[in-house]
Amino acid sequence: MPVINFTVDGKPVAVNADNNEELLWVLRDRLGVNSVKYGCGVGLDGVCTAIVNGQAVRTCITPVGSVAGGHVTTVAGLSDGEHLHPVQQAWVDNDVAQCGYCQAGQIMSAVALLNKNPHPNDDDIDKAMAGNLCRCGTYFR
Repeated sequence: MPVINFTVDGKPVAVNADNNEELLWVLRDRLGVNSVKYGCGVGLDGVCTAIVNGQAVRTCITPVGSVAGGHVTTVAGLSDGEHLHPVQQAWVDNDVAQCGYCQAGQIMSAVALLNKNPHPNDDDIDKAMAGNLCRCGTYFR
């Protein structure tokens, strides 16, 4: 197996993995990054969303080899340890439902959108968030 080097939440990592192994399982099982959740396993619900090189991606369908040399940010890497990321703080301030399962993916999709477009309109927001499904009812219907 090749050694794949990339960063996770700002820390360099080197993992022995098959290039086609899903990033989700490398993060969870090999690196102990449990803030990335498993949902559908086919990229439909957004639960496993992380930001890879600035783009929101579904880690359950992203081969780890595709992130070699890149940067992966999970919801755990958004805060600086003392202060929440502004999107995380907005979730708290606005009492967004906190079931703890799908919200990480929702937050990561919102962060990726705002990184690309700091002033999105309603259509931009709906489009960016549409791939996130939540049984608690906090997603666009």
